[in-house]
Amino acid sequence: MEPFERLVERHGDLVWRVCRAVLDPVHADDAWSETFLAALRAYESLPAGSDTKAWLVVIAHRKALDIHRARARLPTPTELLPDRPGVHDTRSVVAIDDQVARHELLMTALARLPLGQRQAVVYHHLVGLPHREVADLVGISHDAARRAASDGMAALRRLVVDSGTGAAPPRRRPPPPRSTRHDAPQGRS
Repeated sequence: MEPFERLVERHGDLVWRVCRAVLDPVHADDAWSETFLAALRAYESLPAGSDTKAWLVVIAHRKALDIHRARARLPTPTELLPDRPGVHDTRSVVAIDDQVARHELLMTALARLPLGQRQAVVYHHLVGLPHREVADLVGISHDAARRAASDGMAALRRLVVDSGTGAAPPRRRPPPPRSTRHDAPQGRS
């Protein structure tokens, strides 16, 4: 087995993206830490030849959901103002570097997706897992995972365009229009 530190170096960013898909940055950091603490405890009992990437994604997914559920049970103060603008305030991002602004816009749009679509989009499009693994991870059918990822991407495009930037995530290019007989040049008159 490779040293655990190398595992953290190789998959740390991936685990953070999984946690960030479900949680805000502060709680994603907590889930990231909890993921690697749990993984460290179980690493020695991991069978040789196991897919450590998938194993860590499963742990990160479960830790992020645990924190998400725990936060849902906490009371939400309503009279206190936050120290900084919320994730949904895209106007505060204007003065920041364009790349950071687009990232925040995407994260805001992701946060507005239903949990199932958010998970399918992140696990398939950001993490790169095939739909079958997404289905197993989230606990839904292969077709439902494919549909959730597709619906989530469509919703993301709408949310990003509606935010006023006009810069939507890339779409597949539509097929060229078919020519018909009526479009063909006419013979000599």
